Amino acid sequence: MKYIKRYLPLAIAFGISAAILVAVLIISSVSKATVIKEHSDDNGSAPSISPDEHSFSHPKVHGIYVTAPTAGTEKMDELIDLINSTDLNAVVLDIKEDSGNISFYLGNPDTDETKACIPYIKDIKVLLQTLHDNDIYVIGRISCFKDPVLAEAHPELALLDSTGEPVVDSMGNAWVNPCKQEVWDYVTDIAVDCALLGFDEIQLDYVRFPVGQNSEDAVYGVASDDESRQEYINSFLSQITSAVHEKAFTPVSANVFGTIITSDVDAKHIGQSYTDFASTVDCISPMIYPSHYAAGDFGLDVPDANPYDTIFAALSGSADALASIPDENKSTVRPWLQAFTAENVEGHIEYDKAAIDNEIQAVYDAGYDEWILWNSKSDYSVLSE
Repeated sequence: MKYIKRYLPLAIAFGISAAILVAVLIISSVSKATVIKEHSDDNGSAPSISPDEHSFSHPKVHGIYVTAPTAGTEKMDELIDLINSTDLNAVVLDIKEDSGNISFYLGNPDTDETKACIPYIKDIKVLLQTLHDNDIYVIGRISCFKDPVLAEAHPELALLDSTGEPVVDSMGNAWVNPCKQEVWDYVTDIAVDCALLGFDEIQLDYVRFPVGQNSEDAVYGVASDDESRQEYINSFLSQITSAVHEKAFTPVSANVFGTIITSDVDAKHIGQSYTDFASTVDCISPMIYPSHYAAGDFGLDVPDANPYDTIFAALSGSADALASIPDENKSTVRPWLQAFTAENVEGHIEYDKAAIDNEIQAVYDAGYDEWILWNSKSDYSVLSE
């Protein structure tokens, strides 16, 4: 599988003289995760590596999502204890939230100018070191094109509809224009800076065109048919992945709608091609929450009430969709699983430990070995029952 091997011998193997390296090597020798920090040249950038060298035996991630406000409280200690007492070995921490806020002080000129930094996490270096000391693989999540902070600070980058109103989600969060190079550069710089800080992986979310609300009336200022949308998203993916690889030797992953695995219509409309993503980033994470599938999907009356069957069917579709991509060019597939009870779904079930275990077993039975759990409140108490 495609991934990045961040080891000093790799840099040497590519003929990079030690005399021009300022080696920054932070090693936590662990069974669950191996953390090796980036090498820097005289310009502060890591030596570039070729795409063919992005493979390595990375930790098989079994993770949980943790909100920024949670990560900055004592509850983080409880979650670390949970990880240490279960099969978990990783966390996904918010770097840039859906609100556009950066969850710690970054020291980036652009985020200083937009006043994006809200220090939920008082000292990100201390938190990263604590997590690494506990053998925990740390993934930093970045909301790419849903960004009210950037939209307000730079109205010229905001996505507007034909009446001049901001394009927003159901919570009123504004989107920025995914066709703007300035937006791409803003997100890319944040990703590189966070990779250099010590995050083991950068995860991209909302790396797509908006749907719902007034999005169908959005004015992009350029061609925005479905074919063009995939071209824009693929170009952005290539830019940010290359930058993070070359400057920080750090893997890049991306979240995608589960429906794009089998629906070309959905994929094109939001600009997410499952096969293109899987050929560009190092890891792809389809959001295959059973509660998000409609009655009748996969032949199931209530997918939410059938966690094993839903996850197995979705990942079987993933395997079929990616079968034509050579293994050396194919992303790791690491699905998001449901760790919440969807009370709004008719016929729903409680997602207790048994239901979550059924999802995880379906991942393994479908031929995959990585997964991450989503709970918007970072409440994983059911896992210890």
